[in-house]
Amino acid sequence: MFRNILVPSDFTEKSLHAAKIALQLARLQKAAKVTLLHIVETIEGAEDDEFADFYEKLRKRAVGNMQKLVKSLGGEASTVQTAIVFGKRVPGIIHFVNEHQVDLIVLGSHKIDLEKVPEGLGTISYKVGIFSPCPVLMVK
Repeated sequence: MFRNILVPSDFTEKSLHAAKIALQLARLQKAAKVTLLHIVETIEGAEDDEFADFYEKLRKRAVGNMQKLVKSLGGEASTVQTAIVFGKRVPGIIHFVNEHQVDLIVLGSHKIDLEKVPEGLGTISYKVGIFSPCPVLMVK
């Protein structure tokens, strides 16, 4: 059913939980793969060479955090692929989905305060759920 599962990660506990759920789903499918994706947010309107050193530091930090995330998944992590890309988070996730034929996104979601519903509608998980061309599983 789901052969290519994407887990966007910001390296929080919610991302770790989503990755564990994705691995459980992948285990149900014999040929399913799980990809952990981290988007390094870029500064709009800034020249790339202007911030090259800054972005390189962020990339190195992301690589280290990704390695820690994979390690914390234990033995099942041997089948996990990783990707780090630069851009805006929501468009970057949707672009990755389209380019890599992802058929399920699993991501952490925040609980929405019923007294502040409009604020919850601006979250990354909500926007990904709206714009995604494939099913999205939001994990709380």
